[in-house]
Amino acid sequence: MEHIRTTKVEQVKLLDRFSTNNKSLTGTLYLTATHLLFIDAQQKETWILHHHIASVEKLALTTSGCPLVIQCKNFRTVHFIVPRERDCHDIYNSLLQLSKQAKYEDLYAFSYNPKQNDSERLNGWQLIDLAEEYERMGVPNANWQLSDVNRDYKVCETYPREIYVPRTASRPVIVGSSNFRSKGRLPVLSYCRQGTEAAICRCSQPLSGFSARCLEDEHLLQAISKANPGNRYMYVVDTRPKLNAMANRAAGKGYENEDNYSNIRFQFVGIENIHVMRSSLQKLLEVNGSKGLSVNDFYSGLESSGWLRHIKAVLDAAIFLAKAIVVENASVLVHCSDGWDRTSQVCSLGSLLLDSYYRTMKGFMVLIEKDWISFGHKFSERCGHLDGDPKEVSPVFTQFLECVWHLTEQFPQAFEFNEAFLLQIHEHIHSCQFGNFLGNCQKEREELKLKEKTYSLWPCLLDDRKKYLNPLYSSKSQRLTVLEPNTVSFNFKFWRNMYHQFDRTLHPRQSVLNIIMNMNEQNKQLEEDIRDLESKIKQCKNGILTKDLVHAVHPESPTLKTSLCLKEQSLLPVSDTLRAVEGSSPADNRYCDYTEEFSKSEPAVVSLEYGVARMTC
Repeated sequence: MEHIRTTKVEQVKLLDRFSTNNKSLTGTLYLTATHLLFIDAQQKETWILHHHIASVEKLALTTSGCPLVIQCKNFRTVHFIVPRERDCHDIYNSLLQLSKQAKYEDLYAFSYNPKQNDSERLNGWQLIDLAEEYERMGVPNANWQLSDVNRDYKVCETYPREIYVPRTASRPVIVGSSNFRSKGRLPVLSYCRQGTEAAICRCSQPLSGFSARCLEDEHLLQAISKANPGNRYMYVVDTRPKLNAMANRAAGKGYENEDNYSNIRFQFVGIENIHVMRSSLQKLLEVNGSKGLSVNDFYSGLESSGWLRHIKAVLDAAIFLAKAIVVENASVLVHCSDGWDRTSQVCSLGSLLLDSYYRTMKGFMVLIEKDWISFGHKFSERCGHLDGDPKEVSPVFTQFLECVWHLTEQFPQAFEFNEAFLLQIHEHIHSCQFGNFLGNCQKEREELKLKEKTYSLWPCLLDDRKKYLNPLYSSKSQRLTVLEPNTVSFNFKFWRNMYHQFDRTLHPRQSVLNIIMNMNEQNKQLEEDIRDLESKIKQCKNGILTKDLVHAVHPESPTLKTSLCLKEQSLLPVSDTLRAVEGSSPADNRYCDYTEEFSKSEPAVVSLEYGVARMTC
């Protein structure tokens, strides 16, 4: 609390940034240890977590007060007008310090307490077991084994303790290959396709320079190739643009020389680096935040940002990988520079295309744990959790989620989860409320003792499972389906609910999935009504309907009501009931279908079809 200079300011205005007449709400602004809170005159609350704040800007004083503009990492933008400049200055300085923490222990996750006991917290962390996931893939097997070579993180600090390598790869080969790869990130298994043994492996760039080579590294790649008996060659996919990879050779790094490796086919796929992606997102946000743009200007700005072009490049790389696995039955080794950004994107998306399990809610969590968290994507640096180098911040994981969203748009029945699930995960990679995304690798997370001191996000999401379910999901039809997305330009669109989810007055519209979910709830109510009517039908005996059944079948018929009032507790013969229905108005009759022979028939049976009651023989 020592950073908070002012805890409460009244008569603050919250502007609607897209309003043409400067529409605003007046209320009170509160500053707490973890949140900025605005409560308007109608008692509506706007909460902003300090860790979500990306930038704070205090503008020049105006006649109405001092403007304060806050940009958030979850793409919320708030524009306050504080009456007094001194109060605005105090809030501005407080937010600058509260939004940039110097050490992990000051992050929200270490004070967040959902009132669970230690056992519940530990169970939450044990929800995802990667050993079980590799067993699901059929690993270990005759070709792949679990190695303890990195048990103490001595071979690679940013890899997990447990890594899977070819059985034919000896310990000296593994260690030698690690020494030849940037950051020690040697080629290891990420995904194994059951039934074919074609595998996705990952690593970092080799320290090859212009002519250096490493026999151990060459032997390890050959072992990976031989671990797939269905194909004699394998692909090495460098996710960088070729020009970038060639430039790295001058620094003693670079890419594999095909002349030194047997049975490999080399492929560049051209995904730009973290700096280009950061700049592209910034341009996109500038277009999104512009007021009064014409349609042409908006689309021109969207195109010039390059953002959707980068999304396409990532998806194209994943598609190349999936086709190599499925069509050619070839194993693929993926890397970028250090193997923790573009490599994670392509490996995880490729697995998502290949394996329907990762398209379930639990499976998607497993995928993130495996290819992002355990393999050392630098979440804290890329998301700016601490007050560090701003050049290390980049929307790599945001791009991954957006790629997944584009897939859900193309294949609406293939995913168990909906858009809200992706948005909630994005919310918490920046919130620092849970421990999953803190730190830059598994070793660092163990040193922080996150499992003892913080809570996991995954059980929280599963507790709200109903909210994140996709009503169109068809599990049976998707069980063995490999997704084949089409990446022509018109299939890429602006993700409105990501970048404008907090701008409620901007083109309000109802989600199609929300409509379907509401219809599902209505259908469930109708099904309950059906069960209730079926129980009443059982009361029909000897050609007689009870008063309650008649009323249930046709509750609004005034003629029926009159007939029923004649004798409160009487039972009506079917013939009398039909005459009552015949005498009713057309509107009363619109849900009834009967014939002249009905009165001569057996006792009536009531059936429901699509929620419409029909009286049949």
